[in-house]
Amino acid sequence: MEFGITFKGFIEHERARYLVRAAEYAGFSYCWFYDSHILWRDCYSAIAMCMEHTTDMRFGPLVTNPDVRDWSVAASIFGSLSKQSGGRFDLAVGRGDSSMRVMGKKPATLKRVAEFIDKTKAMVRGEEVTYGEIPAPVKFPWAVGHDMPSWVAAYGPLALKTAGESADGVVLQIADPGLCKWFTDQCLEAGKAAGKDMSGFRSMAAAPAYFGDKKRAIEHVKWFPAMVGNHVADIVEKYGADSDKVPSSLTSYIEKRRGYDYSKHGQADNPYLDFITDDVVESFCVLGEPEDHIKKVHELEAAGVTQFNIYLDSGDEEEIIANYGRHVIPAFR
Repeated sequence: MEFGITFKGFIEHERARYLVRAAEYAGFSYCWFYDSHILWRDCYSAIAMCMEHTTDMRFGPLVTNPDVRDWSVAASIFGSLSKQSGGRFDLAVGRGDSSMRVMGKKPATLKRVAEFIDKTKAMVRGEEVTYGEIPAPVKFPWAVGHDMPSWVAAYGPLALKTAGESADGVVLQIADPGLCKWFTDQCLEAGKAAGKDMSGFRSMAAAPAYFGDKKRAIEHVKWFPAMVGNHVADIVEKYGADSDKVPSSLTSYIEKRRGYDYSKHGQADNPYLDFITDDVVESFCVLGEPEDHIKKVHELEAAGVTQFNIYLDSGDEEEIIANYGRHVIPAFR
């Protein structure tokens, strides 16, 4: 089991440097940053800074999308970060939920997500690449042949299929073991059907973690199921609430959802939290005493999850990192 942390772009640079050093020392092997350039500061400058203050930790956006940058610009950023860090960069891609919708634009298609991964990976490797927006092929003369690992953020059946067919891993914004298994199995099946060797396929459960009293913890992480519900609402709109393509356990909790404020995306003060119940928060997050965390992460591992990635956005960041370093991570070594 790998362990990661994720920051939003409002974290101050001094604090980011401090926390990322502490996390690497504690045994975390990944650090991710939200990539939503209107809502938060640019993530790639923060990644470059944190790379300079770590030795082995890997970094990446969680997640970027195909439609906010020219693909050669995006690939140049990815390749540059990979080169200067000795290959410590992963690419995670989604359709561009908050990044595009906050500007009134539609997210990208899944076909475009898959093509973006294919083309940017090829450019980072140093290959000559053509894509739709340019009349002539591009090739980076400075590329060093790095094979950049790729991930796709997914919930719905078509996105899970895209992850299995076109990426090295899937990002699941949820820590419910049953749902993680249901999602991961679909990726594996899609990849195998496409003729891929899926023995090294990776599955990330990305969710908040919090220690101590459950009631207090729930209040600190209640924002997360609202963010998940926003994505689930898109799936329900596409397939219907009674579709066998999406489990009822995932769709039932959004029945009383009234809306979503993208300007408060992923934040505790989002006004649309009243439909979230305590049992949903406990199901979607990892809460309680260290032994509760260890138990649930073991359940995630049994469900096929290979990385537990903590959204470090709920306060008490030092305590969370320290408790994982002292109690949780050693249980998986």
